[in-house]
Amino acid sequence: MVNAAREKFSSQAAPEVLAGLRQIADAQGRQFQSVLDEALRDYIDRHQKERPRRHVMASFASSLDEFDTLYRELAK
Repeated sequence: MVNAAREKFSSQAAPEVLAGLRQIADAQGRQFQSVLDEALRDYIDRHQKERPRRHVMASFASSLDEFDTLYRELAK
């Protein structure tokens, strides 16, 4: 991901939510803020109904690349 400008903010969360995020970050060898940023982006994606989620479209594009010939044959 491109390093974008960051903005500090303060909020509160349930201890088990923060613990879960820290656990994921540790297990993946990532920084907590990176996991939090991903979680927030996923939340935003799920709530923007006018367009499909990024990871869904990426998977779709990958599938088209991999199985284009098969899809064309099935469409006949």
